[in-house]
Amino acid sequence: MRHNMPASPHSTPTHAFLDSREGLQLAERVIEASMEGIIVTDADTRIEFVNASFTELTGYTREEALGQTPALLSSGRHDAAFYRAMWQEIRATGFWRGEIWNRRKSGQLYLEQLTITAILGDDGKPSHYAALFSDITRVRENEQRVRRLDDYDALTGLPSRRLLEDRLALAIRHVQREKSHLAVIVIDLDHFKQVNDSLGHAQGDELLKRVAERLEHRLREDDTLARLGGDKFLVLLPMCAAIEEATRVARRLIEAIGEPFLVAGQAFRIGCSLGISVHPEDGDSADELLRNADAAMYRAKHEGRNTYRLYRADMNQQDIRQLALETALRDSVESGEGLAVHYQPLVERDSGELHGAEALVRWHHPDFGDVSPGIFVPLAERAGLIITLGRQVMRQVAAQLQAWRAAGLNPPQVAVNLSASQFWQEGLVEEVRELFAEFDLPRGQVGFELTESVLLDGEQRAVTVIQGLRDLGCRIAIDDFGTGYSSLSYLQDLPLTTLKIDRRFVQRLVGENNRGSAAIVAAVTGLARELGLRVVAEGVETEAQLDAISRYPVALIQGYLTGRPLATDAFAERWLTRPAGTALN
Repeated sequence: MRHNMPASPHSTPTHAFLDSREGLQLAERVIEASMEGIIVTDADTRIEFVNASFTELTGYTREEALGQTPALLSSGRHDAAFYRAMWQEIRATGFWRGEIWNRRKSGQLYLEQLTITAILGDDGKPSHYAALFSDITRVRENEQRVRRLDDYDALTGLPSRRLLEDRLALAIRHVQREKSHLAVIVIDLDHFKQVNDSLGHAQGDELLKRVAERLEHRLREDDTLARLGGDKFLVLLPMCAAIEEATRVARRLIEAIGEPFLVAGQAFRIGCSLGISVHPEDGDSADELLRNADAAMYRAKHEGRNTYRLYRADMNQQDIRQLALETALRDSVESGEGLAVHYQPLVERDSGELHGAEALVRWHHPDFGDVSPGIFVPLAERAGLIITLGRQVMRQVAAQLQAWRAAGLNPPQVAVNLSASQFWQEGLVEEVRELFAEFDLPRGQVGFELTESVLLDGEQRAVTVIQGLRDLGCRIAIDDFGTGYSSLSYLQDLPLTTLKIDRRFVQRLVGENNRGSAAIVAAVTGLARELGLRVVAEGVETEAQLDAISRYPVALIQGYLTGRPLATDAFAERWLTRPAGTALN
């Protein structure tokens, strides 16, 4: 038997209508309660609806947003190509999802995760667009903080091992292209465990931060200091021209850490052991260089601590000698012992009379013997001793000139070579003025020689310095003319007195292939004559060279043919037994 059951209330048209209305109301409540911002636009992207979260996230009220386009929120960070690609994807797929920078009403930028969906009408074409978005600025900031924890040491703020290895790999690729070198220095603090045990880990951490600060202050801008963990640090020198550069940095770092630390009101000292590896000699990869520098560091620990070692034994021996030589030179420069000035005569070409002399520094050491100027002068430059060495030479020359005059001799003007560091130091002119007064020297008794490279990139400033020296009566010569950048403009603009033709041009005047040198000497001497400059021919060693140079307007000769550099007494005996051939000015 068939039972007649009452119809479901939902099946009637009235109930269907009620269900539809309740569903819409529920949908509206969900949309309003959504934590995501919601925008609905028409087909022309004019805003027709926004929810409460839109207002909260952007700062714009419904009234301000309705009728506008989403460009109301544009940050200006994305170009037209970005939006063009976005809309191409929406038209092709009806959907786009991605991250986009927008701007709140206050002007504050924020990053949002945005989803845009095309809503199709009965004709199959978009009638509306719905956009859902959420502010993910803090999410990204947190992610970046997490990444930074991976890349940087939380205690010191220095790059971590992972970031250091990335930078080292990049630096290796760079120096391989440039066919240059780089160096890696591993630093391990000596007896740091005792610090932790005696002061506690909190004070040990404070000490590590102080160590990091000191190390950073001793490095160049392009160098990288990283913390490998514990009490171990690493330095990357991305451009290292010579092994001496790396060892000099190592010594600076040892000195920095060796200075007293004050932690928790207590002063104490610690040391460190360093290991150095060099690319490409000690490895082609980051792993090899780090491993080898680490091995060198442990050797430094085993061999006394508070020192450094190079990975390769042969480089250690070379560096030990170089360091010993630098230490000996430093002692000699500071005390003046072992340094002597020899004098090479400058003579009149036609008469052979003495016209002047050039002061040439010589160094004799009890252990190293006579050290060539070609070795110790560049070493003084690298070790930062060249200014002190230059002052030693100037004072020795001034004292000797005073002694010769007191002995009744008539010494000539003596030319002293100035390095770039000495020439550009503040107060050079005043220093020379005081030197003249201290040793009671006549005006112009001391002159100076500069190489062309000294004037590079500083011609305008050089005018002031050279003119100040000229006001003291000093002659100023350009040495080795023709081997530097040879700008003809400075010959006219700078108050120079003398050009010295480099020995290579003089010596090449004799021989079959002499046309080039002959043309250069002719041009230089002719130009000098027109500018009123005296010309000195350097390196004249044979009669043939003297005959060759005689064809040009060169009045002064310097070289082994006319006189070798002589020690003080020998120079006086040979050249100062009669009055000097010419006046000083």
